[in-house]
Amino acid sequence: MRCAVLTLFPDMVAPVLGQSILKRAQEKGLLDVTVKNLRDYTFDRHKTADDVPYGGGAGMVMKAEPVLQAVDALCASHPEAALRVIMPSPQGRPFTQALAQSLAKDDRLLVFVCGHYEGMDERVNVALCPEQISVGDYVLTGGELAALVMIDAAARLVPNVLGDAASAAEESFTEGLLEYPHYTRPAEVRGMAVPEVLVSGHHEVIRLWRRKEALRNTYLKRPDLLRDRELGSEDRRLLSEVMQESLVQVPVR
Repeated sequence: MRCAVLTLFPDMVAPVLGQSILKRAQEKGLLDVTVKNLRDYTFDRHKTADDVPYGGGAGMVMKAEPVLQAVDALCASHPEAALRVIMPSPQGRPFTQALAQSLAKDDRLLVFVCGHYEGMDERVNVALCPEQISVGDYVLTGGELAALVMIDAAARLVPNVLGDAASAAEESFTEGLLEYPHYTRPAEVRGMAVPEVLVSGHHEVIRLWRRKEALRNTYLKRPDLLRDRELGSEDRRLLSEVMQESLVQVPVR
């Protein structure tokens, strides 16, 4: 997976890329991330990358030319590669696990154009037609954090990035459900014991418990994920049990 992050604030990006799974993925040669400072593609000695908006208004707007110059430079340095230009934006389509899988499998150079201030000159959108993607219905200081979220979510799906391939397969949203609860040693913490089923050694019973708890989590926390979802006979039975148990445990007011 190859990425380039175009930003006015490279120091917001580099430290995260040098930690944990992202660092190990790069060391293994499974992830390559280049961080480009957009100020390096300006034309004046002050490296001006923003200006006041035409028509007036508060704040500053990022200039178009530094972004376009940076993308041109990437095209020149990667003549053999097609580019997939992505702009983190609250106006974009929602980022999902399926979209993360799409990024992880893409052979193109993933170029993340990070906006700041009041936004970016619209001519960037006209010239590049970037894929606008939103990580949520809220506004961040800039696109750097959103770009890192997308890189992290996608990179962990690249084969051999995670130590155990099953980890990615069993995570929340991989099958459209939230994940089941996890426990580790010791067996009791402040009077709270690990569910007996998990220490029973019966693998099939454990599998069913985990599936039921995944359905329970989804039903109680994100019921929207179950709407219009076709469930198999086993899932229908387990979900029915969850619903009945919920009626007993949660009194109606």
